[in-house]
Amino acid sequence: MTEAAEKIAAGKFGQKVYTTGAGEVARLARTFNHMSGRLAVQISQLEEEQQQLRAILGGMVEGVVALDAEQRILFANERAARLLDFAVAGFTTDGAVGRRLWDVVRQRTLLDVVQRALSHSEPQKEELNWNALATRSVTVHAARLPGDPPRGAVLVVHDTSELRRLERLRHEFVANVSHELKTPLSVIVACVETLLEGGAAEDPTHCRSFLGQVAEQAERLHRLILDLLSLARIESGTEAFAFENVSVPEAVRVCVERHRARAEAKRQSLEAVAGPEELWAWVDEEALCEILDNLIDNAVKYTPESGSIRVRWWAEDEGVCLEVRDTGIGIPAGDLPRIFERFYRVDKARSRELGGTGLGLSIVKHLVQSLRGSIGAASVVGEGTTFTVRLPRSGMTNDQ
Repeated sequence: MTEAAEKIAAGKFGQKVYTTGAGEVARLARTFNHMSGRLAVQISQLEEEQQQLRAILGGMVEGVVALDAEQRILFANERAARLLDFAVAGFTTDGAVGRRLWDVVRQRTLLDVVQRALSHSEPQKEELNWNALATRSVTVHAARLPGDPPRGAVLVVHDTSELRRLERLRHEFVANVSHELKTPLSVIVACVETLLEGGAAEDPTHCRSFLGQVAEQAERLHRLILDLLSLARIESGTEAFAFENVSVPEAVRVCVERHRARAEAKRQSLEAVAGPEELWAWVDEEALCEILDNLIDNAVKYTPESGSIRVRWWAEDEGVCLEVRDTGIGIPAGDLPRIFERFYRVDKARSRELGGTGLGLSIVKHLVQSLRGSIGAASVVGEGTTFTVRLPRSGMTNDQ
Protein backbone atom coordinates (compact mmCIF):
# COMPACT_ATOMS: atom_id res chain seq x y z
CA MET A 1 0.00 0.00 0.00
CA THR A 2 2.89 2.36 0.78
CA GLU A 3 4.44 1.63 -2.62
CA ALA A 4 1.09 2.24 -4.44
CA ALA A 5 0.54 5.50 -2.51
CA GLU A 6 4.01 6.72 -3.49
CA LYS A 7 3.27 5.96 -7.18
CA ILE A 8 0.01 7.91 -6.96
CA ALA A 9 1.89 10.82 -5.39
CA ALA A 10 4.28 10.66 -8.35
CA GLY A 11 1.38 11.03 -10.79
CA LYS A 12 0.83 7.37 -11.69
CA PHE A 13 -2.87 7.21 -10.94
CA GLY A 14 -5.08 4.12 -10.92
CA GLN A 15 -2.79 1.98 -8.70
CA LYS A 16 -4.31 -1.07 -6.98
CA VAL A 17 -3.24 -3.25 -4.09
CA TYR A 18 -4.28 -6.86 -3.72
CA THR A 19 -4.97 -8.64 -0.42
CA THR A 20 -7.04 -11.51 0.90
CA GLY A 21 -9.11 -11.90 3.98
CA ALA A 22 -11.74 -9.79 5.71
CA GLY A 23 -9.80 -7.92 8.31
CA GLU A 24 -9.15 -4.24 8.71
CA VAL A 25 -6.15 -4.31 6.34
CA ALA A 26 -8.25 -5.93 3.60
CA ARG A 27 -11.00 -3.36 4.11
CA LEU A 28 -8.41 -0.58 3.98
CA ALA A 29 -7.03 -2.06 0.76
CA ARG A 30 -10.46 -2.13 -0.85
CA THR A 31 -11.08 1.48 0.22
CA PHE A 32 -7.64 2.42 -1.15
CA ASN A 33 -8.44 0.79 -4.50
CA HIS A 34 -11.81 2.57 -4.70
CA MET A 35 -10.14 5.90 -3.86
CA SER A 36 -7.41 5.27 -6.42
CA GLY A 37 -9.96 4.49 -9.17
CA ARG A 38 -12.09 7.56 -8.38
CA LEU A 39 -8.99 9.76 -8.24
CA ALA A 40 -7.84 8.46 -11.64
CA VAL A 41 -11.26 9.23 -13.17
CA GLN A 42 -11.37 12.72 -11.69
CA ILE A 43 -7.81 13.54 -12.77
CA SER A 44 -8.61 12.29 -16.29
CA GLN A 45 -11.73 14.49 -16.40
CA LEU A 46 -9.74 17.49 -15.20
CA GLU A 47 -7.07 16.92 -17.84
CA GLU A 48 -9.73 16.58 -20.55
CA GLU A 49 -11.47 19.77 -19.43
CA GLN A 50 -8.11 21.54 -19.33
CA GLN A 51 -7.34 20.42 -22.87
CA GLN A 52 -10.77 21.58 -24.03
CA LEU A 53 -10.26 24.94 -22.32
CA ARG A 54 -6.84 25.33 -23.93
CA ALA A 55 -8.31 24.43 -27.32
CA ILE A 56 -11.09 27.00 -26.87
CA LEU A 57 -8.71 29.72 -25.73
CA GLY A 58 -6.24 28.80 -28.45
CA GLY A 59 -8.90 29.20 -31.15
CA MET A 60 -10.07 32.61 -29.95
CA VAL A 61 -9.45 35.68 -32.09
CA GLU A 62 -8.60 37.58 -28.89
CA GLY A 63 -5.35 37.17 -27.04
CA VAL A 64 -5.69 35.75 -23.52
CA VAL A 65 -3.01 35.93 -20.82
CA ALA A 66 -3.41 34.62 -17.25
CA LEU A 67 -1.12 36.00 -14.51
CA ASP A 68 -0.55 35.12 -10.86
CA ALA A 69 -0.34 37.64 -8.05
CA GLU A 70 3.36 38.23 -8.80
CA GLN A 71 2.57 38.89 -12.47
CA ARG A 72 4.10 35.60 -13.62
CA ILE A 73 2.53 34.31 -16.81
CA LEU A 74 0.48 31.17 -16.18
CA PHE A 75 -1.04 30.84 -19.64
CA ALA A 76 -0.94 32.66 -22.97
CA ASN A 77 -2.66 31.56 -26.17
CA GLU A 78 -1.15 31.81 -29.65
CA ARG A 79 -3.17 34.90 -30.50
CA ALA A 80 -1.66 36.71 -27.51
CA ALA A 81 1.79 35.68 -28.72
CA ARG A 82 1.13 37.18 -32.16
CA LEU A 83 -0.34 40.40 -30.79
CA LEU A 84 2.24 40.99 -28.06
CA ASP A 85 5.12 40.04 -30.34
CA PHE A 86 4.95 43.61 -31.58
CA ALA A 87 5.97 44.76 -28.12
CA VAL A 88 9.10 42.60 -27.80
CA ALA A 89 10.61 40.18 -30.29
CA GLY A 90 10.61 36.50 -29.39
CA PHE A 91 7.41 36.38 -27.33
CA THR A 92 6.06 32.83 -27.55
CA THR A 93 3.58 30.90 -25.44
CA ASP A 94 6.15 28.30 -24.35
CA GLY A 95 8.88 30.79 -23.65
CA ALA A 96 6.63 33.18 -21.74
CA VAL A 97 5.04 30.82 -19.20
CA GLY A 98 6.72 31.20 -15.81
CA ARG A 99 8.30 34.55 -16.65
CA ARG A 100 7.14 37.85 -15.25
CA LEU A 101 5.08 39.99 -17.60
CA TRP A 102 7.55 42.87 -17.62
CA ASP A 103 10.28 40.50 -18.84
CA VAL A 104 8.46 39.83 -22.12
CA VAL A 105 6.35 42.97 -22.65
CA ARG A 106 8.12 46.31 -22.39
CA GLN A 107 5.07 48.51 -22.91
CA ARG A 108 4.72 50.65 -19.80
CA THR A 109 1.07 51.40 -20.50
CA LEU A 110 0.19 47.70 -20.55
CA LEU A 111 2.03 47.09 -17.27
CA ASP A 112 0.14 50.00 -15.69
CA VAL A 113 -3.18 48.45 -16.75
CA VAL A 114 -2.23 45.15 -15.09
CA GLN A 115 -1.15 46.92 -11.90
CA ARG A 116 -4.43 48.82 -11.74
CA ALA A 117 -6.38 45.60 -12.29
CA LEU A 118 -4.56 43.91 -9.38
CA SER A 119 -5.22 46.92 -7.16
CA HIS A 120 -8.91 47.47 -7.98
CA SER A 121 -11.90 45.18 -8.07
CA GLU A 122 -13.30 46.83 -11.21
CA PRO A 123 -12.06 45.61 -14.62
CA GLN A 124 -9.64 47.95 -16.36
CA LYS A 125 -9.61 48.89 -20.06
CA GLU A 126 -6.99 50.67 -22.14
CA GLU A 127 -6.33 51.18 -25.85
CA LEU A 128 -2.70 50.98 -26.88
CA ASN A 129 -0.92 51.93 -30.10
CA TRP A 130 2.32 50.17 -30.88
CA ASN A 131 4.75 50.96 -33.66
CA ALA A 132 7.13 48.08 -34.25
CA LEU A 133 7.00 45.80 -37.27
CA ALA A 134 3.79 47.58 -38.20
CA THR A 135 1.40 50.06 -36.69
CA ARG A 136 -0.93 48.11 -34.43
CA SER A 137 -3.80 49.20 -32.20
CA VAL A 138 -4.95 46.88 -29.40
CA THR A 139 -7.55 47.20 -26.66
CA VAL A 140 -6.62 45.50 -23.39
CA HIS A 141 -9.23 44.38 -20.84
CA ALA A 142 -7.72 43.38 -17.47
CA ALA A 143 -9.63 41.88 -14.53
CA ARG A 144 -8.24 40.45 -11.32
CA LEU A 145 -9.05 36.95 -10.14
CA PRO A 146 -11.26 36.58 -7.03
CA GLY A 147 -9.63 36.25 -3.65
CA ASP A 148 -8.18 38.39 -0.89
CA PRO A 149 -5.41 39.06 -1.58
CA PRO A 150 -6.09 38.61 -5.35
CA ARG A 151 -4.65 35.43 -6.87
CA GLY A 152 -3.76 37.14 -10.15
CA ALA A 153 -5.35 38.70 -13.22
CA VAL A 154 -6.59 37.83 -16.69
CA LEU A 155 -5.79 39.96 -19.76
CA VAL A 156 -7.90 39.87 -22.92
CA VAL A 157 -6.26 41.63 -25.88
CA HIS A 158 -8.37 42.71 -28.89
CA ASP A 159 -6.74 43.68 -32.17
CA THR A 160 -8.47 46.92 -33.20
CA SER A 161 -6.02 47.86 -35.98
CA GLU A 162 -8.47 47.17 -38.81
CA LEU A 163 -11.30 48.98 -36.99
CA ARG A 164 -9.15 52.08 -36.50
CA ARG A 165 -8.00 51.92 -40.13
CA LEU A 166 -11.61 51.84 -41.32
CA GLU A 167 -12.48 54.74 -39.02
CA ARG A 168 -9.62 56.77 -40.50
CA LEU A 169 -10.83 55.92 -44.00
CA ARG A 170 -14.35 57.01 -43.06
CA HIS A 171 -13.10 60.31 -41.67
CA GLU A 172 -10.92 60.86 -44.75
CA PHE A 173 -13.84 59.99 -47.01
CA VAL A 174 -16.14 62.52 -45.31
CA ALA A 175 -13.42 65.19 -45.47
CA ASN A 176 -12.68 64.44 -49.13
CA VAL A 177 -16.34 64.47 -50.15
CA SER A 178 -16.84 67.77 -48.33
CA HIS A 179 -13.82 69.25 -50.07
CA GLU A 180 -14.81 67.95 -53.51
CA LEU A 181 -18.31 69.40 -53.12
CA LYS A 182 -17.13 72.67 -51.61
CA THR A 183 -14.82 73.66 -54.48
CA PRO A 184 -17.36 73.64 -57.37
CA LEU A 185 -20.10 75.08 -55.14
CA SER A 186 -17.81 77.97 -54.18
CA VAL A 187 -17.17 78.71 -57.87
CA ILE A 188 -20.89 78.56 -58.67
CA VAL A 189 -21.78 80.86 -55.76
CA ALA A 190 -19.07 83.35 -56.73
CA CYS A 191 -20.21 83.42 -60.36
CA VAL A 192 -23.87 83.86 -59.43
CA GLU A 193 -23.07 86.65 -56.95
CA THR A 194 -21.00 88.43 -59.60
CA LEU A 195 -23.83 88.15 -62.10
CA LEU A 196 -26.44 89.40 -59.65
CA GLU A 197 -24.53 92.11 -57.85
CA GLY A 198 -21.60 93.05 -60.07
CA GLY A 199 -23.58 94.00 -63.15
CA ALA A 200 -22.00 91.27 -65.27
CA ALA A 201 -25.46 89.99 -66.16
CA GLU A 202 -25.91 93.05 -68.37
CA ASP A 203 -22.67 92.38 -70.26
CA PRO A 204 -23.25 89.55 -72.79
CA THR A 205 -19.55 88.69 -73.02
CA HIS A 206 -18.94 88.43 -69.28
CA CYS A 207 -22.34 86.84 -68.70
CA ARG A 208 -21.57 84.00 -71.08
CA SER A 209 -18.16 83.46 -69.46
CA PHE A 210 -19.64 83.23 -65.96
CA LEU A 211 -22.50 80.99 -67.09
CA GLY A 212 -19.96 78.73 -68.77
CA GLN A 213 -18.13 78.34 -65.46
CA VAL A 214 -21.40 77.61 -63.66
CA ALA A 215 -22.28 74.95 -66.25
CA GLU A 216 -18.80 73.40 -66.00
CA GLN A 217 -18.87 73.19 -62.21
CA ALA A 218 -22.46 71.89 -62.22
CA GLU A 219 -21.39 69.11 -64.59
CA ARG A 220 -18.47 68.32 -62.30
CA LEU A 221 -20.88 68.02 -59.35
CA HIS A 222 -23.15 65.82 -61.44
CA ARG A 223 -20.30 63.45 -62.33
CA LEU A 224 -19.15 63.32 -58.72
CA ILE A 225 -22.62 62.46 -57.42
CA LEU A 226 -23.11 59.78 -60.08
CA ASP A 227 -19.74 58.21 -59.19
CA LEU A 228 -20.58 58.29 -55.47
CA LEU A 229 -23.92 56.61 -56.08
CA SER A 230 -22.34 54.00 -58.32
CA LEU A 231 -19.63 53.23 -55.76
CA ALA A 232 -22.19 53.02 -52.94
CA ARG A 233 -24.33 50.53 -54.88
CA ILE A 234 -21.34 48.34 -55.71
CA GLU A 235 -19.98 48.35 -52.16
CA SER A 236 -23.37 47.66 -50.58
CA GLY A 237 -23.82 44.51 -52.64
CA THR A 238 -27.20 45.68 -53.95
CA GLU A 239 -25.89 46.13 -57.49
CA ALA A 240 -27.46 43.38 -59.60
CA PHE A 241 -25.01 41.88 -62.08
CA ALA A 242 -26.30 39.85 -65.03
CA PHE A 243 -23.50 37.38 -65.79
CA GLU A 244 -23.41 36.24 -69.40
CA ASN A 245 -21.03 35.34 -72.21
CA VAL A 246 -19.47 38.58 -73.44
CA SER A 247 -17.20 38.82 -76.49
CA VAL A 248 -13.99 40.48 -75.27
CA PRO A 249 -12.84 41.72 -78.73
CA GLU A 250 -16.25 43.29 -79.37
CA ALA A 251 -16.40 44.97 -75.95
CA VAL A 252 -12.90 46.40 -76.44
CA ARG A 253 -13.73 47.61 -79.97
CA VAL A 254 -16.87 49.44 -78.79
CA CYS A 255 -15.07 51.15 -75.89
CA VAL A 256 -12.09 52.16 -78.02
CA GLU A 257 -14.35 53.73 -80.65
CA ARG A 258 -16.18 55.63 -77.91
CA HIS A 259 -12.95 57.38 -76.86
CA ARG A 260 -11.32 57.69 -80.28
CA ALA A 261 -12.48 61.26 -80.96
CA ARG A 262 -10.96 62.54 -77.68
CA ALA A 263 -7.70 60.73 -78.38
CA GLU A 264 -7.49 62.10 -81.92
CA ALA A 265 -8.13 65.62 -80.62
CA LYS A 266 -4.89 65.23 -78.62
CA ARG A 267 -3.17 63.55 -81.60
CA GLN A 268 -2.88 60.34 -79.60
CA SER A 269 -2.69 56.86 -81.06
CA LEU A 270 -5.49 54.75 -79.56
CA GLU A 271 -5.78 51.22 -80.83
CA ALA A 272 -6.85 47.73 -79.87
CA VAL A 273 -4.08 45.21 -80.46
CA ALA A 274 -5.80 42.18 -81.97
CA GLY A 275 -5.78 39.10 -79.77
CA PRO A 276 -7.84 35.89 -80.04
CA GLU A 277 -10.93 36.68 -82.07
CA GLU A 278 -13.02 34.13 -80.19
CA LEU A 279 -12.42 35.01 -76.56
CA TRP A 280 -15.41 35.22 -74.25
CA ALA A 281 -15.64 36.38 -70.65
CA TRP A 282 -18.25 35.35 -68.09
CA VAL A 283 -19.11 38.83 -66.79
CA ASP A 284 -21.74 41.54 -66.68
CA GLU A 285 -21.42 43.36 -70.00
CA GLU A 286 -22.28 46.81 -68.62
CA ALA A 287 -19.76 46.40 -65.78
CA LEU A 288 -17.03 45.31 -68.23
CA CYS A 289 -17.69 48.36 -70.42
CA GLU A 290 -17.54 50.65 -67.37
CA ILE A 291 -14.18 49.13 -66.37
CA LEU A 292 -12.75 49.66 -69.85
CA ASP A 293 -14.24 53.16 -70.12
CA ASN A 294 -12.63 54.28 -66.86
CA LEU A 295 -9.22 52.83 -67.71
CA ILE A 296 -9.17 54.21 -71.26
CA ASP A 297 -10.51 57.57 -70.07
CA ASN A 298 -7.67 57.83 -67.53
CA ALA A 299 -5.12 56.86 -70.18
CA VAL A 300 -6.37 59.59 -72.54
CA LYS A 301 -6.38 62.19 -69.74
CA TYR A 302 -2.89 61.55 -68.46
CA THR A 303 -1.14 60.83 -71.74
CA PRO A 304 0.37 63.91 -73.39
CA GLU A 305 -0.20 64.86 -77.00
CA SER A 306 1.24 62.47 -79.61
CA GLY A 307 1.33 59.68 -77.01
CA SER A 308 -0.04 56.19 -77.55
CA ILE A 309 -2.59 53.97 -75.79
CA ARG A 310 -2.85 50.23 -76.47
CA VAL A 311 -5.54 47.83 -75.34
CA ARG A 312 -4.68 44.11 -75.48
CA TRP A 313 -6.41 40.90 -74.40
CA TRP A 314 -5.47 37.25 -74.14
CA ALA A 315 -6.47 34.00 -72.46
CA GLU A 316 -4.63 32.89 -69.32
CA ASP A 317 -5.41 29.56 -67.63
CA GLU A 318 -9.10 29.83 -66.69
CA GLY A 319 -9.29 33.59 -67.10
CA VAL A 320 -9.24 36.49 -69.52
CA CYS A 321 -6.58 39.20 -69.25
CA LEU A 322 -7.21 42.76 -70.41
CA GLU A 323 -4.37 45.27 -70.53
CA VAL A 324 -4.55 49.05 -70.99
CA ARG A 325 -1.07 50.50 -71.56
CA ASP A 326 -0.25 54.17 -72.12
CA THR A 327 2.83 56.34 -72.58
CA GLY A 328 1.59 58.94 -70.11
CA ILE A 329 3.13 60.76 -67.18
CA GLY A 330 3.34 57.62 -65.04
CA ILE A 331 2.76 57.05 -61.34
CA PRO A 332 5.49 57.16 -58.66
CA ALA A 333 6.19 53.80 -57.00
CA GLY A 334 5.19 55.16 -53.59
CA ASP A 335 1.72 56.08 -54.87
CA LEU A 336 0.93 52.82 -56.70
CA PRO A 337 -0.44 50.95 -53.63
CA ARG A 338 -2.98 53.76 -53.00
CA ILE A 339 -4.27 54.60 -56.47
CA PHE A 340 -7.41 52.48 -55.99
CA GLU A 341 -8.41 54.39 -52.85
CA ARG A 342 -11.35 56.75 -53.09
CA PHE A 343 -10.35 60.35 -53.91
CA TYR A 344 -6.65 59.48 -53.94
CA ARG A 345 -4.86 61.51 -56.59
CA VAL A 346 -1.18 61.55 -57.44
CA ASP A 347 -1.40 65.09 -58.81
CA LYS A 348 -4.48 66.70 -57.25
CA ALA A 349 -4.32 69.97 -59.19
CA ARG A 350 -3.85 68.26 -62.56
CA SER A 351 -6.58 65.73 -61.86
CA ARG A 352 -9.15 68.41 -61.04
CA GLU A 353 -8.04 70.46 -64.03
CA LEU A 354 -8.75 67.46 -66.27
CA GLY A 355 -12.17 66.90 -64.70
CA GLY A 356 -11.39 63.80 -62.65
CA THR A 357 -13.54 62.96 -59.60
CA GLY A 358 -10.92 60.77 -57.93
CA LEU A 359 -13.34 57.83 -57.85
CA GLY A 360 -12.78 56.19 -61.23
CA LEU A 361 -10.12 53.67 -60.22
CA SER A 362 -11.93 52.87 -56.97
CA ILE A 363 -15.05 52.04 -58.99
CA VAL A 364 -12.94 49.90 -61.36
CA LYS A 365 -11.47 47.94 -58.44
CA HIS A 366 -14.85 47.24 -56.85
CA LEU A 367 -16.41 46.26 -60.18
CA VAL A 368 -13.55 43.86 -60.93
CA GLN A 369 -13.90 42.26 -57.49
CA SER A 370 -17.67 41.96 -57.96
CA LEU A 371 -16.99 40.11 -61.24
CA ARG A 372 -14.72 37.69 -59.31
CA GLY A 373 -11.59 39.11 -60.90
CA SER A 374 -8.48 41.05 -59.93
CA ILE A 375 -6.63 44.15 -61.10
CA GLY A 376 -3.02 45.28 -60.91
CA ALA A 377 -0.99 48.29 -61.99
CA ALA A 378 2.62 48.87 -63.02
CA SER A 379 4.14 52.22 -63.89
CA VAL A 380 7.36 54.10 -64.57
CA VAL A 381 7.34 57.88 -64.11
CA GLY A 382 7.70 59.60 -67.46
CA GLU A 383 7.25 56.39 -69.44
CA GLY A 384 3.66 55.33 -68.81
CA THR A 385 1.30 53.08 -66.87
CA THR A 386 -0.13 49.61 -67.48
CA PHE A 387 -3.34 48.32 -65.89
CA THR A 388 -4.01 44.57 -66.10
CA VAL A 389 -7.46 43.14 -65.37
CA ARG A 390 -8.09 39.41 -64.93
CA LEU A 391 -11.66 38.14 -65.28
CA PRO A 392 -13.31 34.69 -65.45
CA ARG A 393 -13.39 33.09 -68.89
CA SER A 394 -16.67 31.90 -70.36
CA GLY A 395 -17.28 28.21 -69.79
CA MET A 396 -15.21 28.15 -66.61
CA THR A 397 -17.76 29.56 -64.16
CA ASN A 398 -21.11 28.98 -65.80
CA ASP A 399 -22.06 26.50 -63.12
CA GLN A 400 -21.57 28.99 -60.30
